Amino acid sequence: MTLFLTSSSERAVQKAATSLRDWQRDRQGLHVALIYGPVSAEDRLYHSKCPVDQRSVTALSEALDDIGTQWKVLNPCEPDFITELAAYDVALSNLHGPFGEDGRLQGLLDYLRVPYCGSGVQASAVAADKILCKRVMLTLGIPTPAWRVWSGGPANWNGRPVMVKPPSGGSSVGMSLVRDPLDLPRALADAVGTEGGEVLVEDYVTGTPLTVGLLELPGGPVVVFPPLTTEATEADFYDADTKLDVNSKGAVAVRAAELSPDVLDKITSDARVLWDGIGLRGSARIDFVLTEMGEPYVLEVNSTPGMSRDSNFAVGAAMVGLTHTDVVLAMLHEALARPPYDVPLPAPVFARSTSVREAAA
Repeated sequence: MTLFLTSSSERAVQKAATSLRDWQRDRQGLHVALIYGPVSAEDRLYHSKCPVDQRSVTALSEALDDIGTQWKVLNPCEPDFITELAAYDVALSNLHGPFGEDGRLQGLLDYLRVPYCGSGVQASAVAADKILCKRVMLTLGIPTPAWRVWSGGPANWNGRPVMVKPPSGGSSVGMSLVRDPLDLPRALADAVGTEGGEVLVEDYVTGTPLTVGLLELPGGPVVVFPPLTTEATEADFYDADTKLDVNSKGAVAVRAAELSPDVLDKITSDARVLWDGIGLRGSARIDFVLTEMGEPYVLEVNSTPGMSRDSNFAVGAAMVGLTHTDVVLAMLHEALARPPYDVPLPAPVFARSTSVREAAA
C-alpha cells in the first residue's frame, strides 16, 4: 500500500529532498532523452503559440543542466527518433495528448528497454481517455459530474449547460462550454475534429476549480501537494487561450485553496484513491471543481503534468519545500529505481553501428 505524505509531513519531505540531492552526486553525466515535439493538437498549439521561456521543455532543460546530466531534445516527428532514443539511459517526456501520454509512447519505451519517467502503459491510457477515466472513477467511488457519451446522430439537450470535451488531449483544446442548445451541434463537431469517434458531454458544474499534484519520492512515498485554486479571470472557463497566456495578461489566478478540514480531507482522499486505483507512478495532477455547497468533484487526471516554472505542479511542489530541480530529480530517480525488465523480448537493434543496451532479462 502506498504511503502518502502531505504538507504536514515537512520533515519527511525534506529528508527525501536531501536523499535526492545525495543521489544526484552519483548521476553526473546521466544521458537523458528529453522528448518534445509537435505531435498532438495540444503540443502543436504550445509549439506554435507559447513563448519559448514559458514552455515546460525550457524549464526541464534548465533543471537537467542543474542536475549535471547530458541531455538532448528528441523530436518524435523526426525519422531517426527511435534509433536515437534507444541509446539513452532514461527518457523524460514532455509530450501531451495522443502518442505522448496515452500509453503508446510508454509501450515503445518498454520495448526499447529505456527507463522513463511517469506512469506506465495502462495508467497512462486510462488517465488520457476522459471517457474511460470517468468509468474508472465510478468503479472507485469517486464523485465526478454526470456525463454521457455522444457518438453521432441527433444531439440531445437535457436543459442544462454542458462541457463538451474530446475524449483525449488536454489544455482544453477542442473543449466548449455550451449554454444554448443551438450551439451544441457545433461544439460536438469541434470536439470530434478530423479523427471522428466519441465525445464526452459533461454536466457543467459551477464552483471553484482546484488542482492537486502528486509526486513519488525515493523509497515509494507519494507527497500530495496542497490544493490550488485556478480561477480564470477573463474567460468563462479555464480554456486553452487562458492556459497559454501568450500575451502575459495573467488571466488566471493561482493561489493556495482555503478549504475546511473536512473538504481538504475529502480531496486528498480522492487523490490517493485515484493514484492507487489507476496505478499512477512518478507524478500526476488531478483537477477538481468545488461546488458552493462544499462538494468536490473530480474532472480529470493528468499523468504528465505541465512542468513550466510557473505551472500549477511546480507551484504546488514549492509549497511543500521542493524546487523545480528537486521535482525533476524525483522523476528521474523513480524511473531508474524501478525493477528491471523481466520479459523475454530481444533487445532491438536497428543497425550494426547503433549502440543499444542489452536486455536486462
